[in-house]
Amino acid sequence: VLELEEVNLHALTKLLMELVKHVGGCHCGAIRFEVWNSPDLHVFNCNCSICTKKQNHHFIVPGKYFKLLQGSDNLTTYTFNTHIAKHTFCKTCGVQSFYTPRSNPDGYGISPQCLEPGTVRSVTVEEFGGDNWEESMKAHKSIKNMSVAAADI
Repeated sequence: VLELEEVNLHALTKLLMELVKHVGGCHCGAIRFEVWNSPDLHVFNCNCSICTKKQNHHFIVPGKYFKLLQGSDNLTTYTFNTHIAKHTFCKTCGVQSFYTPRSNPDGYGISPQCLEPGTVRSVTVEEFGGDNWEESMKAHKSIKNMSVAAADI
């Protein structure tokens, strides 16, 4: 058991050391945020009805790794269907820099195109079958854990 705990501690330490602070925001600059994540982004390209229309590519982070720096008064939210996902966007320019995904209501989906350059090392895109959401969620092995902070694992 001790060996397993040492391996887990080593993996956790390595993961935490890999986190970098990304800073981003909307087009007009009213919304600004920071988010801690790997420099190697795992981005989802979802094909559900709303993600398809707004080309919502996003990576998921735990809620405590996200901080809104400015613009809370300039955000508006759209929900539909189950009303679990909170599609937030800037009232001025209409850009969705981040949102609360249905798959991870305890985290945030961050739009990588809204990050300032310099902190992203690589991007891996995974197709997600949001048009058949329930089946895709059952089949996906790790998406639910993406909003769990490494320190909480």
